[in-house]
Amino acid sequence: MEKFAQVILKFRWIIIIVVIMLTAFLAYQIKSLNINSDIISSLPDDDPDALLFKKIGEQFGGFEMGMIILETENIFQGEVLEHIRQITDSLKMTDGISSVTSLTSIIDIRGGEYGIEIGELVDEYDLPDTPEELINLRDRVLSKEMYRGVIVSEDETATLIIFTLPDDADAKDVATKVKEKVNSLDLPENIYFSGSPMMVTYIAELISDDLKRLIPLAFLLISFILFLGFRTIRGVLLPLLTAVIAIIWTLGIMSLSGYKVSMISNNIPIILLAIGSAYTIHVLNRINQCKEKDREKALRLALSYIIVPVILAALTTIIGFISFVFGAYLSMIRDFGIFTALGTFFTAILSIFFVPAIISALYRNAKDPAKQDKKYRKSILSNNVLAPLKKLLFLHPKYILFTWSILILLSIGGTFMIKRSVNIQEYFRKGNPTRIAEEIMTEKFGGSKPIFVLFKGDMQSPAVLQTMIKTEKYMKESPDITSTQSIADLIKEIMYVIGEGKTIPDEKDKIEQLWFLLEGNDIMSKFVNEDLSEGIILSKFVSPDNEAKKEFSDYMNKFIEENSTEDCLIEITGMPFVDVTMDRSLLYSQLGSLSIAIIFVIIIVGLILGSFKSGMYSTIPIVASIIILFGFMGVAGISLNIATVLVASVALGIGIDYSIHIISHFNDSFNKTGDIQKALEDIIMISGKAILINVSSVAVGFLVLLFSEMVPLQYFGLLIALSMVGSSLGALTLLPVILILVNRKRQVVN
Repeated sequence: MEKFAQVILKFRWIIIIVVIMLTAFLAYQIKSLNINSDIISSLPDDDPDALLFKKIGEQFGGFEMGMIILETENIFQGEVLEHIRQITDSLKMTDGISSVTSLTSIIDIRGGEYGIEIGELVDEYDLPDTPEELINLRDRVLSKEMYRGVIVSEDETATLIIFTLPDDADAKDVATKVKEKVNSLDLPENIYFSGSPMMVTYIAELISDDLKRLIPLAFLLISFILFLGFRTIRGVLLPLLTAVIAIIWTLGIMSLSGYKVSMISNNIPIILLAIGSAYTIHVLNRINQCKEKDREKALRLALSYIIVPVILAALTTIIGFISFVFGAYLSMIRDFGIFTALGTFFTAILSIFFVPAIISALYRNAKDPAKQDKKYRKSILSNNVLAPLKKLLFLHPKYILFTWSILILLSIGGTFMIKRSVNIQEYFRKGNPTRIAEEIMTEKFGGSKPIFVLFKGDMQSPAVLQTMIKTEKYMKESPDITSTQSIADLIKEIMYVIGEGKTIPDEKDKIEQLWFLLEGNDIMSKFVNEDLSEGIILSKFVSPDNEAKKEFSDYMNKFIEENSTEDCLIEITGMPFVDVTMDRSLLYSQLGSLSIAIIFVIIIVGLILGSFKSGMYSTIPIVASIIILFGFMGVAGISLNIATVLVASVALGIGIDYSIHIISHFNDSFNKTGDIQKALEDIIMISGKAILINVSSVAVGFLVLLFSEMVPLQYFGLLIALSMVGSSLGALTLLPVILILVNRKRQVVN
């Protein structure tokens, strides 16, 4: 290692120049980095429900559907109808919108003096304005299932203006225009935006705002912690410089490889800023403790010791992130794992190569070791925290072990209280407009989670249409389905208007005649494909409860199994079905990624330190802190979701670093002196200081996420910060106690 360190110092200027050039190149690439906030695009292609969901959404425009909610005391007022018409007309003239459906433009089927009339519910050029006209409109709307609870709420206080986008439209651009146009109307009613294009755009805005606000805040707070720890400009600048360069490299490579920032990967810069400084902190701390007047010799000695612990710590952290690649349901989680692991690798490489090169090139004169030692002795951290801790550990190891045992036992009970959640509504703060829109959709329009029932067969066949009606009736028997829509409903409505009752004709010829009346209407593309070989039932699911989704899934699958035929093949999908799989994957992903991470950490630490016992010992503090963390989640009611499911493996990957530094330092000191007390003093007073500075900067960096606009990221930041505190305490108390108890016999023998 000393020869390796000598090579690094010899080529210091080459290293510095290469880093500068690479950073400039990759920084330029970041300008092309885009944001993808669409969860749908992250669904796997190998899951049947997700695959069918994507297919139906693309074929029938289910994904690219936006909704504007207009809320007021009473929808059936002349002024309110005029405002609905203004929004409708404004959207119709917006590029990228293919159709608009509202109370002033929705299809209506009625009988007239010349027979059946299929047109619009109201004349947009002569809107109802007299009390009698408004009452007639109200009665007609509330008497029809195709309007009641679909376009107007049953309590008459809210209505939807629904717009669809073609496949080639830029959803974000269209959504931005829609918001600008509607807001520019300055209407007195409450206006909310919902639907996929609006949700995706809003989340993208939150991601962008989070990055702009949180990164500078994290930068300032970590700088403050580093200054308190090192009391030097170098101690502040070098760790932050390492982290910033690693962030630039990571984001630049993301851009070059065509990846986009998601609602999970947007916190990669925060994570790298927090953990990226960790390796440099340990390098600087070791250099500062090296009492050699010759700066080159001091650097070589410090590097020869610290290279292995840094590489080992980086490997275990990388394993924690890479574990997300295995078993993750959403591709955004796998991408997060890959690029965070890559960023961690960069921070480790930079701390080993770039930081010593900078110090060697710019800080040629060494300070007097005696002065350094005096400064070390006067440290408040050393005298008031580390020294008392050292005495406590050696005098009362069994008491510390007992305390940890009690905490772990109590936390195990809390883990059984953890709930899982995939409800998008919970991702936003209370009072957030998007959350309010979701609540209105659930309360007044039967929910916002779409359900699609796909029928493959002749859409003009009486048997197929009758099966669709039978399916709709069966669906409505579920308490979580309030309305359904299909082409069969329109055929029934026409039959009712001509006086033959709400039925499906028995003859195909008659259906073809009725079909002629509907052709050319925009609504047809929502229900059937062009060659009439496929059709869908559209519905929405109310309950956010995962158990309700599972029950409905079983309920519908049983019906489909009994009623699907060769001439009428039935399939069902939708967000409730995707949520069930996603919910199940949260548990499997958590168990799988954590198990993989623990096994590989034990193996790698054992191989590098030459002892699998050391590998086992190193995982004890972090596993204990993770158990306590899960217990806290259960007691505090923090759900396991697509963000918090990352916590345990991230905590393992980062937190294990503290144990690695303690074990490697202990083994080095104990092998030299054979004295447990001296080895204990070394690890607490030297590595302990670096760990406390490190955990403070990491915890503060993650706590910045509490100011995120996205609730899962708030919990993610809080839980990681708590796990860092727990794992550092475990490394500084529980692990030394284990090392004392295990090595006492060796000292006696020696």
